[in-house]
Amino acid sequence: MVLPARLRALKDAGFRVVLISSPGPLLDRIAREEEIEALPIPIQRGFAPFADIVSLFRIYRILRRLQPHITEFSTPKAGLLANLAAMLCGVPARVYLLRGLRLETLVGFRRALLLQAERIASACAHQVVCNSKSLRAKTLALRIVPARKLHLIGDGSSQGVDIFRFSPGPGKIRDDLAIPYDAPVLGFVGRLTRDKGIPELIDAFDRILRAVPSARLLLVGWFDQSDDAVDETLRRRIEAHPSIVFTGYVPDTAPYYRAMDILVLPTWREGFPNVVLEASATGIPVVTTIATGSRDTVIPEVTGLLIPAGYPEAIAEAVLRLFRNPDVRSCMGRAGRAWVIERFVNARVLGLTVRFYRQVLDPASAQKDVAVFATDAATVGD
Repeated sequence: MVLPARLRALKDAGFRVVLISSPGPLLDRIAREEEIEALPIPIQRGFAPFADIVSLFRIYRILRRLQPHITEFSTPKAGLLANLAAMLCGVPARVYLLRGLRLETLVGFRRALLLQAERIASACAHQVVCNSKSLRAKTLALRIVPARKLHLIGDGSSQGVDIFRFSPGPGKIRDDLAIPYDAPVLGFVGRLTRDKGIPELIDAFDRILRAVPSARLLLVGWFDQSDDAVDETLRRRIEAHPSIVFTGYVPDTAPYYRAMDILVLPTWREGFPNVVLEASATGIPVVTTIATGSRDTVIPEVTGLLIPAGYPEAIAEAVLRLFRNPDVRSCMGRAGRAWVIERFVNARVLGLTVRFYRQVLDPASAQKDVAVFATDAATVGD
């Protein structure tokens, strides 16, 4: 996933920013909007030894040509291939941005393989940055990287939140989607996958409907064709459900939060989900899980509710509690926005990020920094 605000902040700080990612319209759009150089290189997300060797060679060749002063790579596959290429090229400052551990929901050989990949990627980097406290703790517990190389910038988050774009106020989304203004709306924003807890959410919503028949579930996201994709039966169930509003991918999610009464993220694993901060900045209470990463985005009973992952009944109970208590929802929404303003405004998070990068760079190169970023797929997110 690409973090446009992060690219923009480093560019504004004087870095020449180059983005490496798999080709596609999103990569082209990000390069055009952020006015940065983008270099498309196919990077397979799954296990593909021959294609991975080809990608490694192509990244190595680009880095040899660019001779960057600093690199930042993220996602398991891009982190492994690009950090290895950067080490072979002798890049003087190599950062691995760890935004979650895919291995947390895997078992057996695949988990062991991905654990080794994370250890190799981290070993090739000079610094490893985690974007949440619990992700840092999990990384240490798994012995992926020694504590001396592991960093948390500020209170977490990879790029923070634009509190002016994500703010309370009236909106037209309910009109556009034909959602009645008196209907309680439960919202979800992100990829529609198993790891995001979509199967449990759909089961929970049917329970919620039995208690609140007028409720709507607003799914703002897309069916990601990853190895944790939902099955076709569930996909058809979502698309045909009379009380579920499914938008597909939308480039700007900000207006959709204003159509929600509650945001739910029933995830099994995260790094630091920005959707929770975006909802809180919009003044919406959040229900999310105690999974790695997501637990750091809510102050329990103050800005939202934390539940265990994998339990539809827990989702339904938490949502119904908030649906039935509008005063509690309002208080949590106000507290959530105040907390985001205090800790996670994008100017603060990105300012700390730029400062960190300046610290890891050689001072002699401070006036001519070239920063290269790589990801396996040009999707936008945290």
